[in-house]
Amino acid sequence: METSFLQNIKKRAGRLIEPGLLKSGRVLEVRYWKSATMVEIDLHLPEIDMQQWTEVPAVKFRVSNLTFRDYTPTGWDAETRTCTLLIDAAHPGPGSDWARELRKNDVVNYLKIEMTRHTPNPTALIVGLGDESSMGHLLGLQQLVFPVTRFAGAIAMGKESQRDEFTHYFRSPLEPLAREDEYGVDSLISWVKLQGFCSAHTYFYLAGNNTLVSQLRRSLKQLGYLPDQIMVKGFWS
Repeated sequence: METSFLQNIKKRAGRLIEPGLLKSGRVLEVRYWKSATMVEIDLHLPEIDMQQWTEVPAVKFRVSNLTFRDYTPTGWDAETRTCTLLIDAAHPGPGSDWARELRKNDVVNYLKIEMTRHTPNPTALIVGLGDESSMGHLLGLQQLVFPVTRFAGAIAMGKESQRDEFTHYFRSPLEPLAREDEYGVDSLISWVKLQGFCSAHTYFYLAGNNTLVSQLRRSLKQLGYLPDQIMVKGFWS
């Protein structure tokens, strides 16, 4: 636990360092899912050129003093420079607190845009796999795949209400699956086996909890997919 002395130093450093480095945007709207853990946030980020997004981006938002979290837009409009975040606020922490406290017209600050190296293969079938924490990432991936008929995927979710809401809110090839094990590995691999994907022309993009991603990668290799057909992006839980 930080002492009050260290906390004061951190606050002072934040006031001196952050203002010159941060860019800002504005909250256009905030929506809560009925499950109360998922928060949708529409943003206007006028300083970002979204025309340049050719791979899944992550925006490093300031969520508290000297504390940042990466969030991937679920979708964006390059002309208006607007985008939407979908944040799972079920777990306590500065990111969840920040998301729950945002209101319409609030100013948000971010440090930079980072690319996740998830660039869709230009000709193969693109399959996204993940959990609740990767919904935004996989929806962002979907926006980059042309035509959308080349995109498929599944998301393991623990709550039936979230699965229902996902289907209701999004027009997406992503299928919400019941999470039958701790991380959802068995659910997702069973789904993959049922699809009958062509092993030579299918690329997998994995995102979510680090343990889930590593176990999925190992399982897909056991099914015969090559390492360069499997792209990964793990998130700390």
